[in-house]
Amino acid sequence: MKILILSDGASSHTLKWVKSLAENGIKVALFSINKYDKNIYSGIPNISLYGGYIDSNLCNTHSYNISKIAYFKGIPVLKKVIKTFKPDILHAHYLTSYGLIGALTFFKPFVISVWGSDIFDFPKLSLFHKALVRLILKKADVILSTSNIMAKETNKYTKKTVKILPFGTDLETFKPKEVKSLFNTNDIVIGTVKSLSEKYGIKYLVQAFNLVKKKYPELPLKLLLVGGGEQTKEIQKLLNELGLEKSVIISGAVPYNQVNVYHNMINISVFVSTQDSESFGVSATEASACSKPLVVSHIGGLPEVVEDGITGIIVPPKDVQTTAKAIEKLVLDKELRERMGKAGRERVKRLFNWNESIRQMISVYKNILGEYRK
Repeated sequence: MKILILSDGASSHTLKWVKSLAENGIKVALFSINKYDKNIYSGIPNISLYGGYIDSNLCNTHSYNISKIAYFKGIPVLKKVIKTFKPDILHAHYLTSYGLIGALTFFKPFVISVWGSDIFDFPKLSLFHKALVRLILKKADVILSTSNIMAKETNKYTKKTVKILPFGTDLETFKPKEVKSLFNTNDIVIGTVKSLSEKYGIKYLVQAFNLVKKKYPELPLKLLLVGGGEQTKEIQKLLNELGLEKSVIISGAVPYNQVNVYHNMINISVFVSTQDSESFGVSATEASACSKPLVVSHIGGLPEVVEDGITGIIVPPKDVQTTAKAIEKLVLDKELRERMGKAGRERVKRLFNWNESIRQMISVYKNILGEYRK
């Protein structure tokens, strides 16, 4: 089986799919418009790499402006790749960029995976954007979503069945373990592994942490923010205003192969996103796999990841007071933290196991080819 994947080569999610499919004996070709470090794919069997010729600041997958024109330049190149690689299936990740150019090749069979903002935000920009989404979905033979809420949103623009295929977590990589921490052994660390961006509600986490810190000044409470982003300076300013500089560490962006280490520095993981384009909650499942209790906002796919009261606590978005109460509850009850953490890992084993995600994806491919070869 030969699969041509259209996706951002710099994305850790792309790397994960490509690597696992290739290791399962599938011949994979990756076509990425934007430049990426091809060395991260070195050593992976059964893989061919194409594209990577446009600077990322001219070709932003998540943008909705004129930069999308950069993708059209890739269509002739992509057609040549199709002719050379001769794939059995074309699979585009992200509807409004790679899905668009994939649709314009008219190759069949064609699979599209929606990712989040491409279906939650893009169609709402104008009637033109909505029509474009409908057109791209019309070209797809199979549509995949990582969450029920995103599938429901997708079905506003197509009558086709949207198959749910969760983005699983590697339970061998993400598991509870001792790590060299940035904190003292008696510290109680609240943290998140998310970009410092408006949509992820980092300022609400900081404000909630501040309330708990002020209420319990005698406790060794610390906050760890793992990620970079456009709000870094704004968050640093907020920390200074609240007098939290000595209680908070902002790590900046970390390599994906180190993410599990940072999850294991945290005692309570918090994900209080504010926008529905938080389509699934990959970081949340990774934290759960590391046996961390979760506090998440009732937004996007996050409520599908957490069993409220069992593996974590679900709070309203942008609600500092309720978020602080949830954090406080876990801070004061170590036994509850441990019980929720263990239950969270078991939930990931049952519902979000990466090996099962790969098995399901390969099954989707086989079913498609079976239909086309009838």
